[in-house]
Amino acid sequence: MVTQKSPISHQNNSYKANLLSKAASNSLTDLIDNLVQEQIVNQELLLSLSFALRSFTNLNRFLELIPVLVTRLVGTEGSLLIPFQDDGSIWRDQLKITPIEKNQELYRKLILLEEGMKPGFGIQEQNILLLDRLVQRHFGFANVFATSIVSRGRQRGRLYAFDKNDIIFGSDAHRKHLQLVADLTGVAIENDVIFQVIRNHEKVDRQLSIGAEIQAQLLPDHCPTIEGVELAACCRPAFQLGGDYYDFMPTRSDLVGNAKASGRWAFVIGDVMGKGVPAGLLMTMLRGMLRAEVLSGLPPDSILHDLNQLALEDLTQSHRFVTLFYSDFDARSRKLRFANAAHNPPLLWSFQSKSITRLDAPGLLIGLQPDAQYGCGEIILQPGDVLLYYTDGVTEASGLSGERFDENRLIALLDQFARDGLGAQKILNKLFKRLDGFVGVDHQLEDDASMVVLKVNEELTLPELSQ
Repeated sequence: MVTQKSPISHQNNSYKANLLSKAASNSLTDLIDNLVQEQIVNQELLLSLSFALRSFTNLNRFLELIPVLVTRLVGTEGSLLIPFQDDGSIWRDQLKITPIEKNQELYRKLILLEEGMKPGFGIQEQNILLLDRLVQRHFGFANVFATSIVSRGRQRGRLYAFDKNDIIFGSDAHRKHLQLVADLTGVAIENDVIFQVIRNHEKVDRQLSIGAEIQAQLLPDHCPTIEGVELAACCRPAFQLGGDYYDFMPTRSDLVGNAKASGRWAFVIGDVMGKGVPAGLLMTMLRGMLRAEVLSGLPPDSILHDLNQLALEDLTQSHRFVTLFYSDFDARSRKLRFANAAHNPPLLWSFQSKSITRLDAPGLLIGLQPDAQYGCGEIILQPGDVLLYYTDGVTEASGLSGERFDENRLIALLDQFARDGLGAQKILNKLFKRLDGFVGVDHQLEDDASMVVLKVNEELTLPELSQ
């Protein structure tokens, strides 16, 4: 006997199947909606962290966000950030853990970890394992996930996620999120290191700028008016602070006006071996010593002898020496007396002979040995004569081909410009223009370069009266 299903029973089964299908569809839709919503939330969190990384000015506040963000992204009870300082030691001031109230014991252990305070701690793999075991023992070995914070190949810290329950990273999405946060944290720490270096450089630059301003004020801002001669001078430091020095000093401080202009003047040019801050400081010290010596009225050789005695101890301690050419000029007699402490001899172009000679005298470097003796020479400058004082930064300057500017080139240019009858300032300008062209417009001088040009005024020749 065949039993047939009633139409009502068949309809009920279809209705139940439809309900189950609809419920499954709704559950799937809800699940997808929840996943999409979770993805949106996670994306917003990561975008917020990226924005904070781009705009943060306080590393501490940025790092405070990291454990909070990890717990929301990974869905764990808490998170721990252990950053390392630039020397590899644990950065105790920047340890971050959430929730802090439940993990005071772990925080205290990390703060008091003696090994972690040693430079290079974070570089060694066994120390990373030590940290991992310390954290895992606190929470239970199955409930901790850790990853490294690395930037430019350097270990910058460890980032942990933990929970009382087992942490499940089934889809690897949480692992990727945690690693992404660790990577952004590494960038933030590295950026802060770079910012600190930049700030320190800015401080040094400000100090150098102040030092350069002071040094520039120590060099004459203009050439003095001296009867019968024209002067021009310029110093080009290779760095902000330089070791070149030149000066014009009256040998008597009580003279003023015309008496001062027609009196005796000291002309000096020198070079402290080296460049930058140490050379600039020593040059400043020598200037003060020399200015005091000039007022003694002693001849040039005695001036250099006394200066050597005064500066010897300071120069010996700094392991530096000074070349110096000292001369004094009597404006009325046009007599120039000079002594040389191994400096480049000035070049004298004679108006009468149209030839160049070097003004030199025997003498050792300032600061080389005690009781050094110096020779003294003298010459009467003639109308139209041109005298060029210079430092080795001029002749040693390198051109684009690697060739040196050298003394022969300088002599040839001086001869050319002097024969053209140019004044002291125009001669100086043209010499520096040729030097700049030789070195290259976009290239920096390797050493300080200074030049001083002295030209004796030419005598006026009155026209002959017709008979």
